[in-house]
Parts: sequence; C-alpha cells; structure tokens
Amino acid sequence: MSKLDSKTKISIIEQHAKKENTGLPEVQIAFLTEEINIISKHIQKNKKDFISKRSLHKKVSQRRSHLEYLRDTNINRYRAIIEKLHLRG
Repeated sequence: MSKLDSKTKISIIEQHAKKENTGLPEVQIAFLTEEINIISKHIQKNKKDFISKRSLHKKVSQRRSHLEYLRDTNINRYRAIIEKLHLRG
C-alpha cells in the first residue's frame, strides 16, 4: 500500500536529485510526500484502518524532521522544496 514502485521512485529522483543522489533531503521529502498521499487516499476509503493511520503519522513526522533539518541548514533549498511540492499552503 505505502510502497512506491520503481517507476515512481525514478521519476521522483529525476525531479529532485542532483547526480542521482537519493540521500538528499529534497529526495527524501519527495518520497515521503508521495507515500503520505498514497496512505491518505487509502485511509479515506478505509476509515477504520488504524495501522495505516499510525503509518501516516510516522511518515508525516519523518517528513517534518527532514524539513526542519533542511530549514536549519539551507533556507533557499527549503523554500524551493516547499514551493515545488505545494506544502504549507
């Protein structure tokens, strides 16, 4: 359910990575955002799936941590990823 297929991962890497560096915070944030969207759609259909709700909270927390790190280290990259993924809006 929350696993991304390889085609989706490759497209995210191409959009957000520099020289296929998948460890960049931008790439991690993009992965987590895509997984959050998938889990959110699942929860809308299955309201009593509490394990998926827990998984959603965990992914949101991880994304928040990556965003805080990026905000503290490089504010320009932080603003760019926020705008690119339409977060905080």
